[in-house]
Amino acid sequence: MTNVVEEAVSMLSTFSLEDDQPDIQGLTVTLLNSRNVSESPLDFEDVAAYQLLLTEDAKSINQLNTLIQEGREMVAILYTYRSCVKALPQLPDSMKQNQADLYLETYQVLDLEIGRLRDIQRWQGAAATKLAGDMQRFCRPERRINGPTVAHMWCMLKLLDVLLQLDHLKNAKASIPNDFSWYKRTFTQVSSQWPDADSMREELDDLQIFLSTRWAILLNIQVELFRVNNVEDLLQILMLFCLESLESDRILLYSDRHALLRVLPVLVVLMTSSEKEGDLAFRKIKVNRLIRVFRRDPVIPAFPDLHLSPASMLKELSPYFRKVTTQNRFTSLPTPHELLPREASEYQREYLIVHHIPAIRFSHDEFCLRFAAAVNQLQLLKTAKVADDSSSMQVKEDVYLAVLEGFQLLSEWTGRIWEQCAWKFSRPSKDVSPYDDDVSTTITDYEKVVRCNYSAEERKAMVILTSYIKGVGTMLEHVDTLVADTIWEVIHAQVQDFVQNKIANMLRTTLKKKKDVARILTDMRTIASDWMGNASKFDAEHLSSKRNKDESEAVTFLPRPAAPSATQIHCLQYLIHELISNSAPKKVVGFFGSNDTEIPSGDLKQLEVFFNRLTFFPYILDFRATLCHVTDLGFLWFREFYLETSRVIQFPIECSLPWMLVDHIIESQDTALLESVLMPFDIYNDSAEHSLRLLRQRFLYDEIEAEVDLCFDQLVFKLSEHMFAHFKSHAASKFLDKAFLAAVENSDKFQVSPKRYDGLLQMRRVQLLGRNIDLAFLIGQRMNKIFRENLDFLLESFEARDLCSIVELHQLVEILRSTHELLAQHLKMDAFNLMLGEMMENISMVSFSSRLASQIFSEIQNDLLPNFVICNTTQRFVRSTKSSQNAVRRPPPPPSKLSFLCGTQDLNLAHAVFADLYSKFFGLPHMLAVIRLLGPRSVPWLLRALLDYLSQKVTSSLDSGICDLRGALPKAINIPPPEAGVLGCLKVFREQMHWVSGYEGKIELFRCLKDIGGLIFWISLLDTAMKELETVQFMQVAPWMGVVPTGDGQLQQLLSDSGASPLVDMFKKATHAVLTHPACLCPSAFVAMAKQAEIADSMYSKNLQTGSILDYTFSYLSAILDSVRVKWNFPSKTGLMEITTSREYHRIYSGIQFVFCSESFEDQGTNYDRYGDAIAWGGCTIMYLLGQHLRFELLDFLYHLLNVAEAEAVSTAQLGLQEKPKQPAVLYSQEVEDLLETAKKTRRLNNHIFSILRARYPQEEKSASMIKQSGTVVQRVKYPNLPSPFDSLPLKGSTGLINIHSGGAPVPS
Repeated sequence: MTNVVEEAVSMLSTFSLEDDQPDIQGLTVTLLNSRNVSESPLDFEDVAAYQLLLTEDAKSINQLNTLIQEGREMVAILYTYRSCVKALPQLPDSMKQNQADLYLETYQVLDLEIGRLRDIQRWQGAAATKLAGDMQRFCRPERRINGPTVAHMWCMLKLLDVLLQLDHLKNAKASIPNDFSWYKRTFTQVSSQWPDADSMREELDDLQIFLSTRWAILLNIQVELFRVNNVEDLLQILMLFCLESLESDRILLYSDRHALLRVLPVLVVLMTSSEKEGDLAFRKIKVNRLIRVFRRDPVIPAFPDLHLSPASMLKELSPYFRKVTTQNRFTSLPTPHELLPREASEYQREYLIVHHIPAIRFSHDEFCLRFAAAVNQLQLLKTAKVADDSSSMQVKEDVYLAVLEGFQLLSEWTGRIWEQCAWKFSRPSKDVSPYDDDVSTTITDYEKVVRCNYSAEERKAMVILTSYIKGVGTMLEHVDTLVADTIWEVIHAQVQDFVQNKIANMLRTTLKKKKDVARILTDMRTIASDWMGNASKFDAEHLSSKRNKDESEAVTFLPRPAAPSATQIHCLQYLIHELISNSAPKKVVGFFGSNDTEIPSGDLKQLEVFFNRLTFFPYILDFRATLCHVTDLGFLWFREFYLETSRVIQFPIECSLPWMLVDHIIESQDTALLESVLMPFDIYNDSAEHSLRLLRQRFLYDEIEAEVDLCFDQLVFKLSEHMFAHFKSHAASKFLDKAFLAAVENSDKFQVSPKRYDGLLQMRRVQLLGRNIDLAFLIGQRMNKIFRENLDFLLESFEARDLCSIVELHQLVEILRSTHELLAQHLKMDAFNLMLGEMMENISMVSFSSRLASQIFSEIQNDLLPNFVICNTTQRFVRSTKSSQNAVRRPPPPPSKLSFLCGTQDLNLAHAVFADLYSKFFGLPHMLAVIRLLGPRSVPWLLRALLDYLSQKVTSSLDSGICDLRGALPKAINIPPPEAGVLGCLKVFREQMHWVSGYEGKIELFRCLKDIGGLIFWISLLDTAMKELETVQFMQVAPWMGVVPTGDGQLQQLLSDSGASPLVDMFKKATHAVLTHPACLCPSAFVAMAKQAEIADSMYSKNLQTGSILDYTFSYLSAILDSVRVKWNFPSKTGLMEITTSREYHRIYSGIQFVFCSESFEDQGTNYDRYGDAIAWGGCTIMYLLGQHLRFELLDFLYHLLNVAEAEAVSTAQLGLQEKPKQPAVLYSQEVEDLLETAKKTRRLNNHIFSILRARYPQEEKSASMIKQSGTVVQRVKYPNLPSPFDSLPLKGSTGLINIHSGGAPVPS
């Protein structure tokens, strides 16, 4: 059974509980439910066992500690006291009859708070009496030899500090006397019938005197102390202890140092108030020594938002302590606001952290290196099977020293933050401005000392130091269990080395004949020696033997994790103190500097070193408690004093120092600080812990929690915005053209520097107020919202502009898609296509339309077709230079936002230049953007909508116009013979074209033909773009499908023997090989892969044989024309072609074309400037689909005019060759020349359109009639309608070949 348990335990040790989350937040707040190790678990009750006559002293220390704890609770009550009167309701005039009930209720509410003030009054009296009684014991002649022990002096000083804090709070809190006055007023109203009203009134009078008298507690202390004889000597001992502690390295905690600095002016005042005159009171302590301390620290932290100044205290106490006024050297010290500018500047350089950051950074880096090296050596030592005792002890001592150095650094850094805050509170800023003029223009006092009092550099320094404190604290916390035994072993070794080696040497050499000293040293050995761990079996009995008298060999002892208890440490400190202070206090110059001591200097130095070590032992043993104390920055949040003076319920987060630091990190975008953005939030953890554990006020915790909720939401919001902008800029920089970057100057501004967001994006457990918050999840949620807002912004921007901006929209969407890909490497977000579909409103299974498709169709219908003209040469739509025929009303563009475009101003300008190249036309790049944005889901819907619009134009608008013109068509239109010449033909045609030029609806008819031609041209661009995209897809798929080209330019699919494509054949072979292998563990997975390959093959095979959108459009238009084919086709009854009397569509369009080319319907410019080539596209396409294009080419009026002009030019040229070689060609007027040039352009355009139509939509062979030269009519002659020579498409119907078009997509029927 034991083996099973051991195996289970060993298996558990192999599991790793570590993850990849970086340490970029503060250390976890430790819940300390038990007593600290530095406090004796028996309250020093075991001190009697050591027989040192310290029982009474230990009892007194316990009583003082109890008073200190009670006093701190009183301090917490006063500090967190808020006025109750402000919350009391005011009765309206209609309820004045209930005023007596209101008084009673008010009295009952206030009585609870005033009762606490009574307790404070009683407690301070009892504490002062106890302190005076305690001091009286040490002022008796039999106890004045050595004075109080070190622990006793610390208790006295801390109790004095607590009483000072109470007095200072009582003076500072204005709400306390206000509430008391209201309470006394209500008491007068409700106590008239009470039997004990007189005694209660006397108590209230005493309480009123106590509350209204400034420094009443210190006055009471003075009265109590000076009832004790010779108390001045003890005060001097305490003062000397304070000075030596402040001037030496014996103080580890910053709070102890601040307590001594606060108490020292009180001791000076009490000393000055003694019966001794002048400098006689300070005969043992030089006044200059005290003044140096006061000048070195002119401002002392007292509370999170209150400070004390020694100079201010001495000046303020002088009226209450008359003898203080005589000490001009103390009262002449300048207060903080009285400092000269030069002095204030010097103090500012000392107090402000920003001036010490280089030194702090150096200390931090050096410590981290030494600490990491020491911990690594310790880990190697623990894993080593054999280790040398001396080397292993050296490694452990290095770890101990590193931990001690870490505590000292943390205490120093945290103390600096305390002192800087106190300095800031003492010197409010004069240059103030409201944080938001729309919210409030009033500047509170708290804003002057916090929000307006910290510059950007000072905030950065605060962030750096906060990060250092929390970072080093986290390092120490992580090694707590690793170094615990090591620390105990080192402390045990140091104690044993001192008591078994160094004391033994003292007893053998210098102090051998001094019985009193030898007795004390022997007591120290008896108390602290671990004889059980002595490897040399060197005990007290061996010490007396002659053999060991001259023995100088050091005692060796086994390392044991058995540190001394608090009682042992107290006893050792007492014995060392008794050993050194062997003369009266009157002769004492210093604790380790006595001129009358009998101890040699070498031994005295060893005693001093060990005494200093004893001072640190309790804090090192209390590892967790000390670590929490020196890393506690919760005081940065509290502002109770300023809440009262500003008369507000709470300050906005813009005035909260923790949030100011977080906001500075985010807004400054300092890459070095980004990973520290969570460190200031640990201030909220500290303040919440302080509120619940020390202040014990739930309402403070609730306020902290409310602020944390708001601040963390703001953190996620701002952090997400900046992260999005950064990754957006990074993605946008990749889309810039390399040639552009090579040509532009200062291309570095388009490069985006990396930022340290990776650590933040891995934070899954941010510990905040006892909760674990998934920061990455919250940022991912926010990013989903930002991406949707960005897509909506892009769509709204597109909806406010014309269709030419589709290229810019596509570019920005692709940048956004790339941004999503970058962020998706760190965050879990919704798929980009899903978000795009939501914003496109195209996520329904039965919806094929989308927001973008509807907008594109609307732009085509309302702007592109009416206001743009086709340039057939460039294959583009270009906006007409004339005024818009159809004004388009669009919504206003949304407010611009840098992060929603390209992230930065420089990148926005660069991409704007790129987008401007495509903003003046609509062509193939725009069509490619349309296809990529709409996708295969919405393109068919858009095509269907365009075809419906085309059908409406043909069947309604165009049909009515053609019918009207057919009705106005003359019975016969004569075509003049060539002999009439160009001018004669032109005259005849113009005389016969009044049926077109005089038609009132000709403008609408031209617009209708323009819209039809524009739709056909737009669809042809769509077809070209889709062929381009599908060609790319085909090139990617063809190798897997086995499609290869043949010798004649066709495509052939090579299949395996089983008829499968190479893709399917490869997966089947791989699956078969795996399944036949005996070591195959999961055959079903490989079978599933083979089936998936077959499915993919079937899907891609169908996509290989795609149709053409343009072909489908021609077929659709031909079907539409079937409804009007009968009306627009008038076949000859004789079967012969009618030349002059034809009423078919081609004859009507010939007239329209002639008038369009020969007349101008606008005041300026030509009709081509207004309509472009769209009319030719519309008219010729319909004519070709009606089968009338050959008759049109034969009988068109413009063609006839051009033929006559060419004939004239030929005959004139021949005549010129015969008669006059240098005779010029036929000359026409400019009007005729322009008409002929327009006619040539129109014929070339028509021929181009007909060639495309023949190539893309070849018609079947048709029958016709023919007249021979003899006049005989030959019926039903077959003639082929062959494709254009420009046609390069594969032949349809080839056996054994796959006809694959380079473009197209399935089109809805």
